[in-house]
Amino acid sequence: MADGQTGQDLIYEVRDGVGFVTLNRPQARNALTHEMYDELARICTSIPDDGSVHALLITGAGEKAFAAGTDISLFLDFTTAEQGLAYEEAAKRNFDAYDACPVPMIAAISGACTGGGAGIAACCDLRIATRSLKFGFPIARTLGNMLSADTLYRVVALIGEARTKDILLTSRLIEAEEALATGLVNEVVDDHAALMDRAWDLAKQLKNHAPLTMRATKVLLSRVRTHGPTAEDTDWIAKVYASADFKEGREAFLEKRKPNWRGV
Repeated sequence: MADGQTGQDLIYEVRDGVGFVTLNRPQARNALTHEMYDELARICTSIPDDGSVHALLITGAGEKAFAAGTDISLFLDFTTAEQGLAYEEAAKRNFDAYDACPVPMIAAISGACTGGGAGIAACCDLRIATRSLKFGFPIARTLGNMLSADTLYRVVALIGEARTKDILLTSRLIEAEEALATGLVNEVVDDHAALMDRAWDLAKQLKNHAPLTMRATKVLLSRVRTHGPTAEDTDWIAKVYASADFKEGREAFLEKRKPNWRGV
């Protein structure tokens, strides 16, 4: 789906330098289809490197849900191990693409954020929610499927192993105040209108920040999550310190003006 065009289930457009994704199935609480997962991955991997897109904001249509997991209809014909393996392999490819998005990703969450929706939110760099937030993976009392090791790793990195066990084994959902207290979300706002206003303000704030600094932060944090303090960083150190943006930042600071970042 091209920028600015509306699809049946997902909308993507670029607004003033911010990519805006709407998961667009409000009649099904934005339950996710294969095509929606794939399209979001395509968007993340095709962000241009010319500085025209500075951040990616993801939300769900309506006020009841960010996304209430994978559409159950996708599982109705599952009878073999091979189908489960294929599903999880495709999920890993897509979630790896979300993780690798070169610009900051903001999740604006209202209502249910469960299953695959919670997985997408976990891949985002910043999360803002309304007080109606319900976050989790209630599969032990619903579908009876499971999370892959790859997905579990992402969730543990976000909320810790103890809380991951808690929500998976009890199938309870994390609500707004707990989410804020534990760092699952960065901010909680009162209603959907306030959510979208705050998410948009945050996206515009990121437009003014150095793209290479933000991208290096994302890449190295991902490496540290796997390799710890011995993670490779020399490639990005060399890239950033030799960049035109670092030179521009120094000059702008000395000249007491705003830098003109170009992402190079």
